[in-house]
Amino acid sequence: MSPPSRPVASAIALRNDAFGRLVLTTAEGVEHVGVVPVRCFPFSDPSGAISFCDEAGHEVCSLGSLDSLAAGTRAFLEADLARRELLPVIRRISRISSGPEPTLWQVETDRGETSFQLPNEDHVRRLGADGALITDSHGLHFRIPRVRALDARSRKFLERYL
Repeated sequence: MSPPSRPVASAIALRNDAFGRLVLTTAEGVEHVGVVPVRCFPFSDPSGAISFCDEAGHEVCSLGSLDSLAAGTRAFLEADLARRELLPVIRRISRISSGPEPTLWQVETDRGETSFQLPNEDHVRRLGADGALITDSHGLHFRIPRVRALDARSRKFLERYL
């Protein structure tokens, strides 16, 4: 027996109830209180498929793409996802320590300046055609959506790892 199929939404409404829980209303008018939106492909396609899960972790609805939403609903959902996720985007690499691994990286992200330790070069991976994903020694992921969009110095730092 195959699992029941979940509705794929394109016309949904989102709001917070009086307790701060996220409420999803489908095009059919069905309300799901306390849903948690989860990106299906957070690194390779962050604006792609979204799964809405109930408080028990079961999917109640899915969304094929953020592009299918009305502008206001999309902005609301993106703000909610940003509060739940910690995936800093590196805008500039200021410095990488020289010498043997582990190396200390000083970077500027969309959330401010920070530094982290990179255990070894295996923790830097290509992400799509022009992106990169860096995982620090604590397991925190840093994303570079477009390596070519970085300044020349940052790209030079990154070249030895990609």
